[in-house]
Amino acid sequence: MGRYARLAYTDSVRRTQEEHGSSQVGLRALAQADLGPDRLGPDEAAFIGERDGFYLASVSETGWPYVQYRGGPPGFVHVVGERTLAWADVRGNRQYITTGNVRADGRVALFFMDYAGQARLKLFGRARTVPLDEDAGLARRLGETRTDGRVERLVVVAAEGLNWNCSQHITPRYSEAELAESLGPVRERMAELQRENELLRARLAELDMPD
Repeated sequence: MGRYARLAYTDSVRRTQEEHGSSQVGLRALAQADLGPDRLGPDEAAFIGERDGFYLASVSETGWPYVQYRGGPPGFVHVVGERTLAWADVRGNRQYITTGNVRADGRVALFFMDYAGQARLKLFGRARTVPLDEDAGLARRLGETRTDGRVERLVVVAAEGLNWNCSQHITPRYSEAELAESLGPVRERMAELQRENELLRARLAELDMPD
């Protein structure tokens, strides 16, 4: 859990853990925590690269959290360093709530979900927006796989802490692509049975024909 525990386990959280008998879990996590930011290793990079969307939470100047969903083709979120991820941000409904929040306070939380595999990766980070003409190389890299639409800026997140969550209470859901892969053999078998049925109907029709 690393630095994630130090960021998430505030005094109020620790008191609540003690009230519910899970204080030892918190103590173990804090004892193992490193003071430096967590690293995005091969497992995290692979998991993020396979996702076609994630939830992004930011903090407003009024103190209220704001959550939105970011979607795109698998790989649109790029791990560009052991502590850095980024994506090309495209135009949406033009409310710019997340963009404005990040401008005032870069602290964000990201949830990457694999509903089919019942897995999730939580990440604390510090986000910043980068104009397209500020880093042409990064813009080209992020543009290779990105969400459709007009790119307005780049978003770069420096990871602070991350945590793999347990699979409990994650309701399995399947994307269209995942369903197509799973249902492929079933559809092939149905097509085969349909061809056999047509052949049998043809033979029966021949038997019923008068001499």
